[in-house]
Amino acid sequence: MPTDGTRIDLRQRLLEADEQRVAGDLVRRRRHISQCHEAFVRCDGQRLRNFAGNDYLGLAHHPAVVAAMQVAAKNCGVGAGASHAVCGHHGEHSALEHAVADWLGYPRALLFGSGYLANLAVVQALLQPGDVCLQDKLDHASLIDGARLAQAKIVRYPHADAAAALRQAQAHPDGALLIATDGVFSMDGDVAPLPELATLAAQQRGVLYVDEAHAAGVIGPDGRGSAAAAGLTSEQAPLLLVTLGKALGTCGAVLVGPDWLIEHIAQTARTYIFTTAAPPALAVAALTALKLSREEAWRRDKLHALIARFRAGAHARGLRLLDSHTPIQPLPLGDNALAMQAAHDLQERGFLVGAIRPPSVPPGGARLRITLSAAHSEADVDALLAALEPLAAQMETRRDAAGGDEAAH
Repeated sequence: MPTDGTRIDLRQRLLEADEQRVAGDLVRRRRHISQCHEAFVRCDGQRLRNFAGNDYLGLAHHPAVVAAMQVAAKNCGVGAGASHAVCGHHGEHSALEHAVADWLGYPRALLFGSGYLANLAVVQALLQPGDVCLQDKLDHASLIDGARLAQAKIVRYPHADAAAALRQAQAHPDGALLIATDGVFSMDGDVAPLPELATLAAQQRGVLYVDEAHAAGVIGPDGRGSAAAAGLTSEQAPLLLVTLGKALGTCGAVLVGPDWLIEHIAQTARTYIFTTAAPPALAVAALTALKLSREEAWRRDKLHALIARFRAGAHARGLRLLDSHTPIQPLPLGDNALAMQAAHDLQERGFLVGAIRPPSVPPGGARLRITLSAAHSEADVDALLAALEPLAAQMETRRDAAGGDEAAH
């Protein structure tokens, strides 16, 4: 970068960056979805079995959820009208907050328009320059950005390595300490070592914050997420985030914690104070979805049966998945172009599967990210496995040619 006062040509810089994305098979293109129905979508005019979404419990199109939102929109309108702090906080918002707090066993909750906004809010509101935000290297981008916004020191430990996290905390003893981690990691599908992180937090006088985006509704007793699955109390994991756009099939996020934490965030978080509240009709839809997720436990049972079926079928076909027992089933391929081609071939066979490349994963970590839902049938899963068989043979040939096992994780 020039330091002699020469003005940078922004257009030229952006054009060069675009050329690099194209050369590295890193361009992201939006798909045009014209119709969704449970396990199927119409994408760019083609009907596909959807193995790329996050509707883990199949609630996004549940008739009761849709009807609740329609009735609420008729009664409340389609917008909140203002921020929560002005006149945009409706009774529907409060009802959802109380229900989520009760479900997770926490004293208080706070509703946000998205999980990204909530993560920015938490880290920015709690930390200051000189404080430490200790994070897993595979944490969601929003947690990293929150620490940047707070101007806190970001200290990242190797993925799921609690011993390394402790060493990092001990090496940075000054300032307040926030330990922020995904509960279930969005690209690998594995679960954070929460008991060890909770012990670390207690030893180091830190606060443990768990983003339950891909865990809430899916794992743990009553679907209460990874912290509940690990047996942690609200004192051990005082702050949790539940996103509403995954297992609950709607949109937004709810933060739960003790009154002293939630009140401070509500009073100081810029992404909470300076934005319009989510539509109250959306809160009604999310509340309906939450009730269904608790009443219809068969959805979780079916989902986990499908996960086991997929993993067993993949193993039988020589497909080397990452070690995940959540709906996120990554198939590492390594090469960006190969991941793109594999996703294209699957689409030709009638399946929508995400090709994940950097920066969503580290360089060399390109993969197919296969996601399962209670909306899928056993026949859907078996059909996908059959469509993946040619890829298994292709990967075996590549390993043989390389004389190693570089694609196995």
